[in-house]
Amino acid sequence: MSENALPCDKPLPALTGLYGEFYAWCRDRELRFQRCTGCGRYRHVPREICAHCSSMEWEWARSSGRGTVFTWTEVVRALHPAFAAATPYAPVVVEMEEGVRLLSQVVDCVPGELAIGMPVEVDFQPVSDAVTLPIFRRAAAAR
Repeated sequence: MSENALPCDKPLPALTGLYGEFYAWCRDRELRFQRCTGCGRYRHVPREICAHCSSMEWEWARSSGRGTVFTWTEVVRALHPAFAAATPYAPVVVEMEEGVRLLSQVVDCVPGELAIGMPVEVDFQPVSDAVTLPIFRRAAAAR
């Protein structure tokens, strides 16, 4: 394992198909989302066809990496044994400037400090040689 990767005892995403492509960009420390070349809309989770115009033409477009907290929940009792030691934690849905929403976590604040609309910026957390997860930190202006 790379010296920058944190040991991870939790389930990791499958690296196949379009999901594998998404996480390959994350491994390169770039947050990219699919953008339809027909109508210009961004989409996440990755899929072959645009839900808005039905085009099958798209590209991986670089994200600004900026967003806001859309919602979150505080988990105090883990539903999977691998997460038991991490409680309490707060899965967060971040609404990106591009309009897509991404499930992640804000790593530099406790759940009680989260607020809807809080500005956040993407960062990356290597958890294995193959997987780097997009995580978020409070935006510099919000600190």
